[in-house]
Order: sequence, then C-alpha cells, then structure tokens
Amino acid sequence: MKQFFGTSQSGNLQDAVRGLNNPQLIMLLSNSEQFEEHVKTLQKLYPNVPSIGCIGMSYNNKVIEKGVGVIAFLGGVTAAANVLEQVSVMPVKYIERLEKDVTAVNASQQNTICIDFCSGNDACALTTIYSVLKRRNISLVGGTGDGGKVSANGRIYEDAVAYALVKNNSGRVKAYKENIYHQFGNYRFIASGTDKSKYTLGELNGKPAKQVYQQILRVPEENIQTQTFRNPFGKVNGDDTCIISIKEVCGNGLTCFRQVNDSDVLILLQLGDYKKIVKNTVQQIRQDFPSISAVFSVNCLFRYLLFTENHYMQEYLSEMGTLGNHVGFVGYGEHYNNQFVNQSMTCVVFE
Repeated sequence: MKQFFGTSQSGNLQDAVRGLNNPQLIMLLSNSEQFEEHVKTLQKLYPNVPSIGCIGMSYNNKVIEKGVGVIAFLGGVTAAANVLEQVSVMPVKYIERLEKDVTAVNASQQNTICIDFCSGNDACALTTIYSVLKRRNISLVGGTGDGGKVSANGRIYEDAVAYALVKNNSGRVKAYKENIYHQFGNYRFIASGTDKSKYTLGELNGKPAKQVYQQILRVPEENIQTQTFRNPFGKVNGDDTCIISIKEVCGNGLTCFRQVNDSDVLILLQLGDYKKIVKNTVQQIRQDFPSISAVFSVNCLFRYLLFTENHYMQEYLSEMGTLGNHVGFVGYGEHYNNQFVNQSMTCVVFE
C-alpha cells in the first residue's frame, strides 16, 4: 500500500490533492473557517471514495498549523468509512453500521486498523466502537478534532465519531502508544468530588485537588496549566497508565481533559527523557517491521506545544521520518484501542 500527503497553507484543497489518483481512503485535516467548504469540495472531487475528516493540524516533515492537509491510502487497501452519531447519549444505537463495515472489509487482527476522529465524549465513543473491534482483536488509533465537528463521506456531523476501517492487502498492521512520562515519587491518590460532565476533579485523598498539586510541586496557581506539560496525572489501569492532562483551575479543584471518576486511583507523573524514548519507539518499530509502507500517527496538542517550546518538534518529525512515509495530525486527546489518553502519541504502522 501507499500513503499520500498533500497540503496547502492557504487552504486551497485543489492544490492539496494535486497528484492524488485512485485513492481508497481519504482523511481530511482542515481549519475551522474552511472545514465545511473542504468537506463538500472533497466529496465532489472523489465522490465514491470513503473519507473522514476533522478540524486540526497535520504534519509530515513539518507541521501545517493552518490551511488544509490531506492524507490518503491507495494501492492495495480495502477501506470503509462511516459515523456513529449521538456519542454523548447513545452511540450504540448506530453500532450496526460498524458491524457491517467490519464484515464488508473482512477485517482481521493481522492486517486491519480502525482510525477514528471524534468530536468529543471520547470515552463513550471508544467503549462503543471497541465492543465490536475486540471480537476480532482489531486495534484502533485516533483522536479528538477541534470545533466539535467531524465529517464522513461528504457529510458533517456534531456529537459524533467518524471512523475508517483500513485493511492492508499487502501486509500486517500494528498499533503503538508512546508515553514520555514516568511516576513522580510514591504519591497515590483516591479521587473524589468529581463531576463527570465537566471533567472536574475536586479532591485527592480528601484534600482540595488544587492545593495538593500546588504543595507537592511548589507551583503557583497561575502556572498550573503549563506545569501539566511536565507533571500530568496518571490513572492506573492494570499494568498501564492513562495520562490525564490538567485543563484549568476550577475553584479549589481542577478541570481535566479526560474524565476522572470518584474512587479512581491516580498517580503523579513526571516528564522523562523524551528524546531517548522517541528513539526507542522508532527502534522498536524497526525491529517489528523490517519493511514499512507507511506510518500514521496522532500527537497530542500538549506534546506539540512541549516539543515546540523545547525546539524539538522538527527533530521529532525527522526522527519519525527515518521510518519512511510518516504523516499524522495533532489531536486534543488520543485514542488507543479502548483507551482515551492525553499527552501521548499513538500510531499505526503498515507493512
């Protein structure tokens, strides 16, 4: 299979798709002002091609912050795209669409990946999607777009998750998740006073969450939002840790980018040697895949900001680019199988 990446800094979709012939799947990454126009134009240009899209930045060897980016798979790919609606209420109502698509592409663990773009309510959307995918052990990689909108096959949806099933007819696929954080100290917290609808965290071990965070890290209130780049929370999930970013201070509590529930066990995390971790990820992928057709990744906005602040973003893209054809987009939350995580990178590698 082959992977296409085209861009236009000015948002000219015709320029972005120049040279794209006979795609089997298209993914659109647009800006908020032109998203609807781009969705309509893309559908006219490629009326019979499955497509998904969202508002967000894209990248290959550089980041396209505005304008438009188009990622496409072609040459030996079987794909289907669709949408689950009402993700905040009852996405399972539309689950038959996914079940039919899984059957239509004859999806299997070895050669099929599900890529999704979500408008929000990620945890509910992922639980629903993965209830189908896990029957065949199919992995999922995706993320949250901006503006509360996604597109699928030429239509725009709110409160929805757009997905694409991609089967590699010429080899394997495998999903990866990269965590550049490790545990800080031996702190373990029991969350309480949470609000699921607002993603707020009221207390940690019975004390105001803001106070606990400030006292441990000795950080003033006005710096908490940026301190999360280096010290997010982590939710213990078996042998794995899901990263939870702090969005803002809310009274004596904290609002997060991911839902925290009462009685969740949380730990505090610390930024590790991210350059070394990235090199290890690249090395692991090379060991798993001597021959690589394409790599599609989702990087968290906070990782992008952290890497940019430390003048590492370009080096990071160059490092990932050594794998071959590497492209992706910057999300507001990352998806890995049934997990909704923050400040992470998820990717899929095609043999």
